[in-house]
Amino acid sequence: MIRKDREITDRAAQLAIIDACDVCRVCLNGADGYPYVVPLNFGVDVEGDQVTLYFHCANRGEKLDLLACDPRATFEMDCDHELIFYDERMSCTMGYRSVIGRGRLEVVPEAEKVRGLDILMRHYHAEEFAYNPRTVPATTVLRLRVEQMTGKRRDNMHPGESRWTPPAR
Repeated sequence: MIRKDREITDRAAQLAIIDACDVCRVCLNGADGYPYVVPLNFGVDVEGDQVTLYFHCANRGEKLDLLACDPRATFEMDCDHELIFYDERMSCTMGYRSVIGRGRLEVVPEAEKVRGLDILMRHYHAEEFAYNPRTVPATTVLRLRVEQMTGKRRDNMHPGESRWTPPAR
């Protein structure tokens, strides 16, 4: 990372960013040699030092085809986007917090599927969630055990900077 002053290595701070995000972008190795990136809803589970992300999808599709060929995946999440103007220099930058990491994506076994869905739902819905029994078999649950993760932020203003306020609609 070039800007070490913006790096977030503290695991609790990285997890706070994950908690603030509502979409995780997952990148798989595409069959055609191009990266395949897909935005997904997610849940996070932490046991000791192990961070595990959970996702869901249909029982067939490109994600599962690519996963069958190569389970390596990279993920990215970001939040707190805010345009920052440098008034004197007449330029701008963007404030943000983000995490990027990697691991291996795998299909969750049938016996653990509901637990994975519970973890995913917990990220978006505080109360326990009752699933329609017909939707669970039609859903594939994926998990990514995080092998490496780093965070980054740009949130400190300096003299001569101002925050952008969007126009009223």
